[in-house]
Amino acid sequence: MSLRGVERRSNLLHGNEPCKEKEVGMETKDAYKQKRPINLMTKKERVCMKIFNKMWVIALLLFVFMTGHAVNASGLLTDTTTRSFASNVFQASNPDTTRPTVNSTNPASDATDVAINQKIYATFSEAMKRSTITKRTFTVKKGAKRVSGKVTYVGVTAIFKPASNLKPNTEYTATIKTKAKDRAGNKLASKFVWSFTTGEVTGRLPVDLGLAGNYAILAKSGISTTGSTLITGDIGVSPIDSTAITGFGLTLDASNQFATSSLVVGKAYAADYTEPTPANLTTAVSNMETAYTDAAGRTLPDATELGAGEIGGMTIESGLYKWSSGVLITTDVTLTGGSEDVWIFQIAEDLTVASGKSVILSGGAQAKNIFWQVAGGVGVEIGTTAHMEGIILAQNAIIMNTGASWNGRALAQKAVTLDANTITEPD
Repeated sequence: MSLRGVERRSNLLHGNEPCKEKEVGMETKDAYKQKRPINLMTKKERVCMKIFNKMWVIALLLFVFMTGHAVNASGLLTDTTTRSFASNVFQASNPDTTRPTVNSTNPASDATDVAINQKIYATFSEAMKRSTITKRTFTVKKGAKRVSGKVTYVGVTAIFKPASNLKPNTEYTATIKTKAKDRAGNKLASKFVWSFTTGEVTGRLPVDLGLAGNYAILAKSGISTTGSTLITGDIGVSPIDSTAITGFGLTLDASNQFATSSLVVGKAYAADYTEPTPANLTTAVSNMETAYTDAAGRTLPDATELGAGEIGGMTIESGLYKWSSGVLITTDVTLTGGSEDVWIFQIAEDLTVASGKSVILSGGAQAKNIFWQVAGGVGVEIGTTAHMEGIILAQNAIIMNTGASWNGRALAQKAVTLDANTITEPD
């Protein structure tokens, strides 16, 4: 080796010579271009190699970020990865510093005659960090005394449920404290305080079904079934006649006022049977339409657009819920509350329960106090082997697919279609 080569190697060993591109990689070349494997590299050469390789990775990521395109040809990145990477870089360099605010409350500030069983709601301007929405940050007081209760958080809304009914004709003060934070960790812009005064009665009364409440199924344009359906309760059609009740093998009673079927634990009524059946059905259908209008017209919803229409997987407490779209149940949903609690679901489009999924009741909740008001053009579709709970008030049709079951009432302003289903009217 020449004197120059010895001097160069000495410089490398003592860190006096900078790394050069020709000295890094899986193999390096010395001054005489003789290849040497990596295990014969000096420590300095190996460090240089690692730095150089990392520079290529950084350069590649910067290229992807700057161009906004995926390296699809080599299969390294997808468009989604690119966007996610760019988004993360943007968020890191532009952190969210906007403080959340309270947009609305229910009851409203200075509201009077509030139901004594009212839950208290506060809706925020953005999604909040769930762990900061607690009894410490959301309080309700009567004078200086705290009201005992439970705090939950759904969507962008905090909910305070008193442990017992509020006192009648009493002023209460609710407070959201600044320790409530959004997902970026920003505290509430300022403490939010509002007051309301109770009345003397409980709120959210059940929807009055009138004579429509005498039927497990009531429809204006027909009820049909295939397979081994079993209905516990009466069924009826009006203004269409008995020819629109198909698949039941009806046997007309000697009185001509009703018919029976092996598929119905109850009676079947139609508009062409002998009085008083036609008159009773006319009243029942009118009551069904009035009940639909009542349910659709309830105001001051406890939540709007919950889950953007997908409520599967949720546990929902009693209240009034409103959607401007359809509602999907793609995983089991639980309705939890007491035996006197009421749920009203206002749905502007269709209600769909996926196959094999269920509406589950807990805590003593009763199907007779659950009302699904559905305005959709298709109406209601309950998937194969799915399970439903409650009263459905459908402006259009109700369709139950094979093996689906239902504890409640099907009240449709068009037809009800069944396929080997079990329907039981609620107690």
